[in-house]
Amino acid sequence: MPTFLLLLCSVLRNTVRSRHDLLLENLALRQQLAVLSRQQRRPRLQPADRLCWSWLSRMWPGWQSALALVRPETVIRWQHTAWRQQWAWKGKTGRNT
Repeated sequence: MPTFLLLLCSVLRNTVRSRHDLLLENLALRQQLAVLSRQQRRPRLQPADRLCWSWLSRMWPGWQSALALVRPETVIRWQHTAWRQQWAWKGKTGRNT
């Protein structure tokens, strides 16, 4: 019975949510399924996976609720690292020209 109530609440909640949020949640869940289906004992995230989560975290306010493979702090750390690398690369190219 509790499972049915949870399912009913989820359906009711989804009827009120915007289509954009539902599409992004679907993308997030499918991405995690793709990572888990790579036939490894402990799935490792590739750079494309990290990029996907960094993008989702900027585009979708509810990204943390769909995250199951890593902690939200990890995604934020990826963003900070990518930002630092981008500025380091721009600094190097700016000095060479």
